[in-house]
Amino acid sequence: MKVGIGQDSHKFDFENKEKKLILGGVVFEGYPPLQGNSDADVVLHSLTNAISGVTCVNILGEISDKMCLEQGITDSREYLREALKYLEGSKIVHISISIECLVPKITPKIPEIRKSISELLDLPENCIGITATTGEGLTEFGKGNGIQVFSCVTVV
Repeated sequence: MKVGIGQDSHKFDFENKEKKLILGGVVFEGYPPLQGNSDADVVLHSLTNAISGVTCVNILGEISDKMCLEQGITDSREYLREALKYLEGSKIVHISISIECLVPKITPKIPEIRKSISELLDLPENCIGITATTGEGLTEFGKGNGIQVFSCVTVV
């Protein structure tokens, strides 16, 4: 058994009116998007980093930059799929995700995010725990300036 921890954070892009806010593969209408070359799905980036913690192959960085900047792949689901290739027969059995932000409200969309991640990873929804907090406004994320996510994956 191995455990990987991943983190990612992005600022909101209050100027961009074209891009959508996407978290865990789910679109959140009516909110500013996150800054980034890709779709900036901070949930999937954190999860990708957690898998990298198990495989020791960092996807976000050189590999994702090549995919994004050279090949035009901006869908963070593709970065996650790339990370999964390096599991080499190991299987994810549980995921825990903690999201910190003031907006949007995450709790109403947790079932939809769990379903999205479940389909991406071929993992039962009851093996995907998601919590959300404002952190009592103590950080930039809790003050509404962006979103921070921590993910933990258990692999056998």
